[in-house]
Amino acid sequence: MTKHTDASGQPPYLRIVAEIRQRVSDGELAPGDRVPSTRQIAREYGVALATATKALTTLRLEGLVETRPRTGTVVAGTAPVTPPRKPVSPAPAPEQELTLDRIVRTAIAIADAEGLPALSMRGVAARLGVATMSPYRYVPSKDDLVLLMADAAFGEETYLADAPEGWRPRIELGARTLWALYRRHPWLAQLGSLTRPLMVPNLIAHGEWMLSALDGHGLDPTTLFDIHVLIYSHVQGLAVNLEWEAHAEASTGQSEDEWMDSRAPALRELVESGRFPTFARVVGSFTAGTDGTGGYDLRLDDLFASGLSALLDGLTPLVEGR
Repeated sequence: MTKHTDASGQPPYLRIVAEIRQRVSDGELAPGDRVPSTRQIAREYGVALATATKALTTLRLEGLVETRPRTGTVVAGTAPVTPPRKPVSPAPAPEQELTLDRIVRTAIAIADAEGLPALSMRGVAARLGVATMSPYRYVPSKDDLVLLMADAAFGEETYLADAPEGWRPRIELGARTLWALYRRHPWLAQLGSLTRPLMVPNLIAHGEWMLSALDGHGLDPTTLFDIHVLIYSHVQGLAVNLEWEAHAEASTGQSEDEWMDSRAPALRELVESGRFPTFARVVGSFTAGTDGTGGYDLRLDDLFASGLSALLDGLTPLVEGR
């Protein structure tokens, strides 16, 4: 196996450490910026995952990088993990300026940055610089606030009158619009299930778009609504993993790559057990060579796109065959 060393013959992980340290020194990576993950380092430098992990561990021990919940491994410093969407005045806002819209937008910013479990009426009041009970004059409870947040978030995207023609382009636009909203606000996908959906106007507006795209093709009401539910479940079913991963990273302190690396012995035991030959062959194909580089990268955006295309391909005979 070829070893990757520089002219001085130093170990590969130290070369990686030196280059990332230089990028920070040059300002290419600023405090709060994400640094390459273990798999990105492995691919970029042609090293094993263990070597990439050792490089990041060295940088972390030096205090140059740190693992932050909901973000991953970033350059250490005082920069915020997730900058506020709008500049926040350091001076507390007078209570007479408090509005329901400001309360809802502040709550959304908290949920986006810290997750829905971190949201509280007290926290919203503190962020706004008002008395703890002030938000209750506008919204009676946290549950009511969450519904208002969801309605506001779903209302951030609408559909233009000059939308594409044809049921499939319209469905694709609707699905991608919802996916973009879930990407922007990962907590949204956690709020309602298929059996107990959210009853908020701006989510229903997205449903109206989908149903109107399918209407007029001779589908009976049950089949039409079943198709709508199938498409929505594809979008939401993938989107729930966005917030789950953020929670897992916050609770374990490990990024997705770091967690997978820590489970490598268990995975190897399963692969080498001989009980799962197809699984072993497929998983083995993700490893390029014997140095441990490669690996399967779970790309939710790609899965969303390919899954949507396959789903619509399968639905085409049903929609157009009547």
